[in-house]
Amino acid sequence: MVAGRPHTTASEYLEWEQHQDLRHEYIGGEIVAMTGASMAHNMIAVNLSAELRTALRSGPCRVFGSDMKLQITPSGPFFYPDISVTCDGQEPLLGHTVSFPRLVVEILLPSTEAFDRGAKFRHYRRLAALQEYVLIDSQETAVEFYRRSTDNQQLWEFESYGSGATVHFESLGLDLPIASLYEKVTFFPSPSTPA
Repeated sequence: MVAGRPHTTASEYLEWEQHQDLRHEYIGGEIVAMTGASMAHNMIAVNLSAELRTALRSGPCRVFGSDMKLQITPSGPFFYPDISVTCDGQEPLLGHTVSFPRLVVEILLPSTEAFDRGAKFRHYRRLAALQEYVLIDSQETAVEFYRRSTDNQQLWEFESYGSGATVHFESLGLDLPIASLYEKVTFFPSPSTPA
């Protein structure tokens, strides 16, 4: 068994992960079990995946959900983003990982928000193919886009959207009403929010 070892190689992790019932990310030699998501989180993921799949059906892009691993380098880290889209011909048609995502989406949960905004985004920025990183709030209607600057590939530009807006996926040439992402989503106060 690999889980619980102080350091696991990427190849050991990849072999071990194929035989697990639950998903695990791999960061710096450590294997981290994935936690469950809220109903709002899941519905947002399904809504956006359906919209992207419909819009991109006739082109070269492929939309993946949270069961597809994304590798930063062959030696890791490996993550399971909520949604990734690849349009790159270098991406193998068979396999267990995405290596050239154009778009990565994380749906924020209180337990993962700091990591998604910080260390995980630092790793994602290393992906030369990545053009947009999107954070979608699961507790209120709010979407944040980080877009790689066309003038300087090291810089990232920020844009946020709220209720009533149309969100612009520049990397895909696609506009969607923010309401379509939050269709049938009900927000509940977080445990720290006064009733």
